[in-house]
Amino acid sequence: MDWDHLRFFAALAHAGSLAGAARTLGVEHTTVARRLQALEKIMGQALFVRQAGSYQLTQAGQQLLPAVQVMEKAVRGVKEVALPEGSSEAAPAGLVKVGATEGLGTWLLARQLAQLTLRYPQLSVDLLALPRLLHLSRREADIVISLERPKRGSVVVTKLTDYHLYLYGERQYLARRPLVASSDDLRHHRFIHYVDDLLFSKELQLLAQLHKPARFVFRSTSIAAQYEAVRAGAGLAVLPAFMADRDPTLVRVLPQQACFTRTFWMSMPEEAKTEPRIQAVWRFLKEVVRERQGELVT
Repeated sequence: MDWDHLRFFAALAHAGSLAGAARTLGVEHTTVARRLQALEKIMGQALFVRQAGSYQLTQAGQQLLPAVQVMEKAVRGVKEVALPEGSSEAAPAGLVKVGATEGLGTWLLARQLAQLTLRYPQLSVDLLALPRLLHLSRREADIVISLERPKRGSVVVTKLTDYHLYLYGERQYLARRPLVASSDDLRHHRFIHYVDDLLFSKELQLLAQLHKPARFVFRSTSIAAQYEAVRAGAGLAVLPAFMADRDPTLVRVLPQQACFTRTFWMSMPEEAKTEPRIQAVWRFLKEVVRERQGELVT
């Protein structure tokens, strides 16, 4: 059996789409489709089923994948032995999908990950900075940074960092409204929050610990949208310090009482431990967070 067929199969299983596998391998998507068809003809059965635009492994594909991953690891081992030390071919290459919360992904990671691709020209990064939980088991991402520690599945998990959130208001808005000296004074103010029915983590149910407004003047699934609403002077909202503290128009409200600590957890599939491209991004993310601690816990 042609090893290249299996290599294309593994890339498609990892990426979940022809376009993603093509980017990883540096070929056209039609080449990936042709290789898959050839392998399925050899195997005599379908290895993928297309669902909502993505390629999901069939039972036969799921049975084949672990054996192919073992072969991939062996091939990498041979290459590492054959390559001279410092060879550019040893640099991480291929696509890595990183899932993160919207705030962390946009405010702290996007620029850094883009710079990583300059360091490693053969590396591609998909940053999925979304206000929802991404699933490693569904191959939605290679690395996931979440607010809740994964409790199931064969995954590697590490505590990435704690971070602080505070209640914020825009300076001119606060100047026009009654002074907030205690939580009782919050009843005179307007509030911005998540859409409760679409809240993707119970870890974000913060405001209720401080004050329960009769209504919200603005709600959004997006923390970036909430941030913009606060900047517009629409009301108060709980925001991450790493977002709001860099904006001179925003002020912490009741900083002693309205200080919340949450944790970011980073996880990857157990089998990803041997993937050089994923390991490179994993280590880099830990370095970035370590360097930006002053913005996260302040």
